[in-house]
Amino acid sequence: MSYHGAVKVGGTPAVRELPQLMITKVAVGPTNNNAYLLRCRATDQQLLIDAAADAPVLLETVGGSLATVVTTHRHQDHWNALAAVVQATGARTAAGRLDAESIPVPSDLLLDDGDTLRFGEIDLTVRHLVGHTPGAIVLIYDDPKGHPHLFTGDCLFPGGIGNTWGDSAAFTSLLDGVETKLFATLPDETWVYPGHGDDTTLGTERPNLAEWRTRGW
Repeated sequence: MSYHGAVKVGGTPAVRELPQLMITKVAVGPTNNNAYLLRCRATDQQLLIDAAADAPVLLETVGGSLATVVTTHRHQDHWNALAAVVQATGARTAAGRLDAESIPVPSDLLLDDGDTLRFGEIDLTVRHLVGHTPGAIVLIYDDPKGHPHLFTGDCLFPGGIGNTWGDSAAFTSLLDGVETKLFATLPDETWVYPGHGDDTTLGTERPNLAEWRTRGW
């Protein structure tokens, strides 16, 4: 079955098979958060993006050993199950440097813009975006045999950037960062995996950037 990225809480995860990486998307919790399990096909090492909620569901999805859990930002709906998942698996934890102190489970790795996060034979590039929170990060997997894959947390969604609660400076910062660090450097084919809801591509969203800036949200 081809990957579609449309998942719902209590439903079947969506699985995407790339030549070197398996991506499993599962929806959890009362605010329909997406969690993403990445598995290196060469080594079977696994990395989880956002242990958001429903630890039993996440642990069933993991199914075995887990190397790392990355938290995209400090908001509680993205780390509610982090303590339980780490306790059960012994995985190391990682988060953006400026958000880590607000996540109650200590971060073993403090991530900065441009860092490379490696598990198995897979490299993920870290980008730091300021606006939704001070230390939010997104992760880029540049598939050597295909297009990039971008895990955006709550920084980019279909139809707009993440919530900045009417703060014009935070909105400008986030949109500027999204434009310069993502849209300006990655191709239209880049697949976007957000922290909530359905997936999109940069090419789908690119024509709307000016409209987003004009409307201010």
